[in-house]
Amino acid sequence: MMKTRATRILVTGAAGQLGTELANALRERHGNAAVIATDIRGGNPLNVMDKIALHRMVIDEGITEIYHLAAMLSASGEQSPLVAWDLNMQGLINVLEIAKAHALRVFWPSSIAVFGAHIDRTFTRQFSILEPATVYGISKASGELWCKYYFEKYGVDVRSLRYPGLISYSAPPGGGTTDYAVDIFLHAAKGEVYTCFLKPMTTLPMLYMPDAVRATLELMSAPADTLTVRTSYNLQGVSVRPLEFEAHIRARLPNFRVNYLADFRQRIADTWPQGLDDGYARRDWGWKPQFDLPSIVEDMLKNLLKSEPEKK
Repeated sequence: MMKTRATRILVTGAAGQLGTELANALRERHGNAAVIATDIRGGNPLNVMDKIALHRMVIDEGITEIYHLAAMLSASGEQSPLVAWDLNMQGLINVLEIAKAHALRVFWPSSIAVFGAHIDRTFTRQFSILEPATVYGISKASGELWCKYYFEKYGVDVRSLRYPGLISYSAPPGGGTTDYAVDIFLHAAKGEVYTCFLKPMTTLPMLYMPDAVRATLELMSAPADTLTVRTSYNLQGVSVRPLEFEAHIRARLPNFRVNYLADFRQRIADTWPQGLDDGYARRDWGWKPQFDLPSIVEDMLKNLLKSEPEKK
C-alpha cells in the first residue's frame, strides 16, 4: 500500500493582499508547520523566477501543494508590461513544471482582467471571449490555457478562480484597478477625503476577502471528478459602484467625502465585466457568497475603526 504524503503547502506571493489571509487560513486548517509562506519582499524570500531555488524548496520541504499567488497586478503591470509578463508567465510555468515532476496539486488565481471587448459586461458568462486589454489580463488568459494544458496533457491537478476585485482590511492592496474599494475605507477610517481614480458610476464585481479565502479552500477541497472547468471558474460576489461605497460609508461616517478624478485605470475598468455568471462554480462545488454590500461595509469599518486609534 502506498503511503499518503503529509500535506505540506507552499504559498508564493504570501505578503500580498490575498496571500496574507490565505496563508493564515491554511495554517488554521493544516497547522503552522504545514504551511511555508514565501514572498520576494518578505522574511522568507523566494523568487519564483528562479526555477532551481523553487525546485530545491519543494524537495527540501516535502511540498505537496503550491498556492502560486506571486504576480504583478493590472495597474502596476501597465507601468512595466514586459516585467509583468515575465513574472506572471515564467513564474507560472516554473510552478507547473515542478508540479508535473513531483505530482503536486496547484492553486493559481486568475482574474476578471481576462475579459475585454465583445462580452456581455452585465452578466459575463463562464465561457466568454477572452480579449484582455492589459498585460496582466493577457498573462492571466494565457495562464488559464497553460493550466488546462498541463491538466489535460500531464494530469497536473491545477485549479483556478477568476477573482473579481478583492476587499480586505488586513492587508494593503497590491496595485490593481479595483484597489479603490480598499483605499476608500482606509481614508474613511482616518477621517480623510478620498480621491477616487474611477468615475462614480463605474460598476465592477467585488468580493470580500473572507468569501475569497473560503471559495479558494472549498475549490481545493472539492473532489477532482466534480470539476468541469480547468481554465478558471467565474466567481461573483457583489457588483458595486464607487458612489454606492461612498453612500454606505457616509451612512456611518456622515463627514466622509469623496472626490472623483479618473485616471488611466478608468480605461482598464471600462473593459471589465460588471457582473459574472458563476453558475459553474455553484453547480460543481457549491459556491455561494456570504457577504453582501451592507455587511461588507459594516465589517470593514468595524475592523478599521477599531484599529485606527492604535495607529495614531
